[in-house]
Parts: sequence; C-alpha cells; structure tokens
Amino acid sequence: MGENDSSDKISDIEDRIERLAEIAERCRKYILASKIAIGAGGTLLLITILGLFGTGPTAALGSIALILGGIVSLGSNVSTLRQTDEAISGAEARRAALIGSIDLRVVADAPLKLV
Repeated sequence: MGENDSSDKISDIEDRIERLAEIAERCRKYILASKIAIGAGGTLLLITILGLFGTGPTAALGSIALILGGIVSLGSNVSTLRQTDEAISGAEARRAALIGSIDLRVVADAPLKLV
C-alpha cells in the first residue's frame, strides 16, 4: 500500500468522522427538544388537571400528544446517537491503524531556522 493511498483512505475516514459528528450533534439537539416537549407537555397536563387558567380537554389532549411525541423522539434519537458514537469510535480506530501503518521518517538534517 502506497503512502498516497493511505493518505487518501485516512482523508476519507476523516470526512466520514466529520459527517458522523454532525449527525451526532443534530441528535443531541433533537434530544434536548424532546426533553423540552416532555416537560412542557407534563406542565400543561398538570395545569389542565388542576384546572388553572381555564384550560379544557383540548389542552389535555395536546399535552398528552406532546408527552408521547417527546418520548418517541427521545428514544429514537438516543438510539441513533449511540449507533453514531459507535460508528465514530470504529472509524477513529481504523484511522489510527492506518496512521500507525505508515512508515514515518524523522527528518534530522532540517535546518532549525530558515533565513
């Protein structure tokens, strides 16, 4: 395997890691939004049950929908985040193995300062 071939593979793996990192970040944002939806739905349901602010059955159904939707979204995105983190770890291991297989040379005759 040539040095350029290894460099190309390493570059491809780094591109994949960047794409996976973007997916992971997006999952984290959806997880936060899901938690907010669950909290808002729970708060609205509590307000509806206590009869505050004159809310009706529509608010109760909406709050239940918020809670259930938040739970589904949370579970889905947590699962996707775990899979993405595993893929990132695998790609980083492959990248490290490729970097380790390159025969690096120490340049001892390089001048310390260019004039």
